[in-house]
Amino acid sequence: MSNLATLPKNGGLAHKKTLSNFPSLSNWFDDFSIGEFPSLFSSNFNTGMTVPKVNIKEEADAFVVEMAVPGLKKSDFNINLENNTLSISAELNENNEHKEEGYTRKEFGYSSFKRLFTLPETVEDNKINATYNEGILSIHLPKKEEAKQKPPRNIKIS
Repeated sequence: MSNLATLPKNGGLAHKKTLSNFPSLSNWFDDFSIGEFPSLFSSNFNTGMTVPKVNIKEEADAFVVEMAVPGLKKSDFNINLENNTLSISAELNENNEHKEEGYTRKEFGYSSFKRLFTLPETVEDNKINATYNEGILSIHLPKKEEAKQKPPRNIKIS
């Protein structure tokens, strides 16, 4: 037999009977989760491009930054390096107008993102290059010679 007692959320040991087994007002507020309902103040509006996801991997001779940004063109990107900080951004302005008999529909939009990365001192900054292929932006950050991983070697005992 267990010595533990199940307590209601309001901390009382006795459960009061209410009309037609409706929860008491205090229990209803305890169970009410505001997160289950959309909020007028939450950011559900289309405010632009979301911040793209990034994969960063280290290889023996370089770091590689891969960013998923489908639907863009190479010319949409702005990649800068300043004081060991790599800045990747994109900005899109759309302005579409469709005219048919009796009505005109005009749609416009703006979206942008900017990601910043502090690079290690071991990056050879004058050899950084970038490619964009099938929605993936890849930035190759080669390591300086002294920072490259050296192959294992056997040390002889003298």
